[in-house]
Amino acid sequence: MAEPGTRRVALLRGINVGGVGLPMADLRAAAADLGWRDAATYIASGQMVFRAAGTDGDLGHALTAALEARIGAAIPALVLSKDAFDDALAGCPFDPTEGKHVHAFFLWNDTRIDTDLYAALKAPDERLELRGRTAWLHAPAGIGRSKLADKLHRVLPGTDMTARNLNTLRRLRELLDAM
Repeated sequence: MAEPGTRRVALLRGINVGGVGLPMADLRAAAADLGWRDAATYIASGQMVFRAAGTDGDLGHALTAALEARIGAAIPALVLSKDAFDDALAGCPFDPTEGKHVHAFFLWNDTRIDTDLYAALKAPDERLELRGRTAWLHAPAGIGRSKLADKLHRVLPGTDMTARNLNTLRRLRELLDAM
C-alpha cells in the first residue's frame, strides 16, 4: 500500500471522445468527494493528477463509483502512482521527438499481442510494442488513420485500455513533478 499523499495520475477511458461528456470540474469534484488532495486536470479528455492514500486499483474503482454517483455514468478509471507512471513512460521504445505519433495504451490487465491480427492490420511503418501493462504504438501517419489503432482491443485481447500520446504524458509528468 502506498503511503498517504502519494502523487498519482488518473486516466479515464472514453471521455469527451467516446460519447461520454464529463466536465473536468466534475472530475475534480469527485476527487474532492473522495478526500483526495491537490486534484488538477489537464485538457478535457479525462486525466487528472492528485494525492491520495490507497492502492492504485482501489482508487481507480473508487473514482469510477464516485463519477457514477455524480453524473450517472460508470467511467472506467485507471490510477497509477507517480513511480508506476514514470516507469511506464521510461519504457517508451520509440523516438521521443515523435510525441504526437507515439501513443501509450495503458492496460487494465495483462495481455499478449495477437501477432497474426497485428500483422494483418498494421501499416508498413507502424510498430507496436508491449511493455508490461503498457502497449506503445508508433503511428507515423497519425492515430486517426491507423487501422491498427482502431482494432487494438482485438490485437490486445482480454483487457480494457485507455490511450494518451507522448506529448500528453510528458505534460502529466510535469504536473506530477510540480506537486
